[in-house]
Amino acid sequence: MTERAGTLTRISGAVVQAALEQPMSLGEVARAGAAGLFGEVIALDENAATVQVYEDTSGLTPGEPLFAEGAPLSVELGPGLLDSVFDGVQRPLPRLAEIEGDFLARGQRLPALPRDKRWPFVPAVQVGDVITPGMILGRVQETSALEHRVLAPPHVSGKAVWVAEAGDKRVEEIVVRVATADGELALPMFHRWRVRAPRPVRERLPAATPMITGQRVLDTLFPIPLGGAAGMPGGFGTGKTILQQSLCRFADADVIVYVGCGERGNEMTHLLRELPDLPDPRTGRPLAERTVLIANTSNMPVPARESSIYTGVTIAEYYRDMGYRVALLADSTSRWAEALREISGRLEEIPAEEGYPPYLASRLAAFYERAGRVTALSGAEGSVTIISAISPPGGDLTEPVTRHTQEFTRTFWTLDKELASARSFPAISVKSSYGDLPPGLVKYWERELPGWTALRAQALTLLEEADRLQATARLVGEENLPDRQRFTLAAAALLREGFLQQNAYDPREARCSPQRQAQLLALVLQFREAGLAALDRGVPSAKLSSHPLVASLRRARAFGEEELPKLAALGTELRETFRALEA
Repeated sequence: MTERAGTLTRISGAVVQAALEQPMSLGEVARAGAAGLFGEVIALDENAATVQVYEDTSGLTPGEPLFAEGAPLSVELGPGLLDSVFDGVQRPLPRLAEIEGDFLARGQRLPALPRDKRWPFVPAVQVGDVITPGMILGRVQETSALEHRVLAPPHVSGKAVWVAEAGDKRVEEIVVRVATADGELALPMFHRWRVRAPRPVRERLPAATPMITGQRVLDTLFPIPLGGAAGMPGGFGTGKTILQQSLCRFADADVIVYVGCGERGNEMTHLLRELPDLPDPRTGRPLAERTVLIANTSNMPVPARESSIYTGVTIAEYYRDMGYRVALLADSTSRWAEALREISGRLEEIPAEEGYPPYLASRLAAFYERAGRVTALSGAEGSVTIISAISPPGGDLTEPVTRHTQEFTRTFWTLDKELASARSFPAISVKSSYGDLPPGLVKYWERELPGWTALRAQALTLLEEADRLQATARLVGEENLPDRQRFTLAAAALLREGFLQQNAYDPREARCSPQRQAQLLALVLQFREAGLAALDRGVPSAKLSSHPLVASLRRARAFGEEELPKLAALGTELRETFRALEA
């Protein structure tokens, strides 16, 4: 219930101060001015409150009232999240075709979940059952791609005294009544959860399974485990958007939560037009049916940008608690950090490095810690995998956001401007990227693809050796290098062009299964080993590098999943070719 709590005394952009007439809590939702602008209490000092407002404060004047809602910033969790677009504080945004004006009306607070739509509810409990926190109460077919599992709120336990019959119901309708120690509770199909508080779990599990992305350079060289966190820095034009769309389509995740945090309006418009209509390779239907979009462009109020990643990760945790694998893509944490910097300046806090607040590192750490593979309160196993895009100014990887992200993530995919300029996509820099392999992940790969660890190590060694030789070649000229070194450079070029490059617009190549990745990599490395042996027997490196077989190996990456026998046949051809060359 909204009550008058005080009077505005100072306004500094999106940060306002008020003299309190009644107590308020830190983190409590507030309404500023007669227009009821939506905000959150971020500081308290005796009888004064500081509020960050999530809307445009133009026209707001000192002397206007401040209202308190008596609850922290929370999101609604229930059927209707998928195939929806929200802003940073979970206000539902209309589709582009439905927009009548440029912005939502100020002070407008719409319910996030549709109240009139009916959902086909099927109960999963009976009268007399013991209800535990996070228990699955029922099921709803939210979209054709995903079943929504209605969960008991994490703080509720007791005995079911009434259960609704199966049928079409609205999210506000009561589906279970629970007798608790404090009385009877009526549970609808949705509940609210505070965005800045991680949802509780039964147990956090170690990394044991990779999240297959379908991108060869990522899965083979820099894999990310389910429940891991990855940073992806890259400047303008390095292909972040296309790579993120590929991850949305092909990553091994049941639910995609995409947070557009402070990006340019035209980029978000393009995303909102393109992403929902992309075909889902799992079902052939629109990808939007298992996607939640959080849109917060750079011209929207800065504080809403700061809250958007918390809104996104809370929704991701909710689907994780149902037992799903969730991928959260945040684009970008640099814009989020800039919002922190602006708010900190308005609060007149002492700045740290490059003007960022001193608590930047701890805020980033708290965000990445919400990734993980867990046993949920319901007993189901789920995961939240966080992939954070970073936009370092001028491509500077030593700036604070990039550097702190490296500290808190075990996977780092650096997008290189030179590779992008050479039209080599995905433009992942092997030199500046890394992927930590926990023991559980190594065991998985060796169980599924015996010899994978050795192949990966050989590929990284070849690329590292080629980098050293390239530095020498720039000084003396490649033609002046010994045959063995020239062939090593040619083999590394084949590895980059025939394996690491991947065409996101070719349906046969856009996604590559681990089995096909292993066969392709084995072919390239087999060519290298056979070539080195041929050099030792006197075959010139120029003859090896210009052989028609090299062109066939480059084209092999375009073989589809149904053409794996062609890769085996190419391996046979490779062995026969080198036997003939040596003869």
